[in-house]
Amino acid sequence: MRTKLTILMLALSILPAACGSSASGGATTAVEGYITALATKDQAALISNSCADWEDDALIELDSFALVEVTIDGMSCAEAGTDGEVTLVNCTGMLNMSYNGEPQSLNLADRIYEVIEQDGNWLVCGVR
Repeated sequence: MRTKLTILMLALSILPAACGSSASGGATTAVEGYITALATKDQAALISNSCADWEDDALIELDSFALVEVTIDGMSCAEAGTDGEVTLVNCTGMLNMSYNGEPQSLNLADRIYEVIEQDGNWLVCGVR
């Protein structure tokens, strides 16, 4: 019985860290989760990494990837500073896309992501 209780307590202590990656990993983790959600077309993950004010824009971005195959190549994100309460995040790497066999690429360095902390969660809330 004692072993089961110890295992249960350990599992419950690990669970919050495993569930909300953007909550525990900071601004860069939120952006990486956002980009990954776009590439994998995971609407729920995209919304969970977006602030309420950005959700409509995030869904429009997601719709733009609906008909293309997307892979992420070499993504790495880092905080680039702040602008008021907004943390700015730059990424490197590429989103490689294919539509009807025609390849296209999107350089992740072409955008700066605006991230806010809201109730302990880091959320993408815009791009520049």
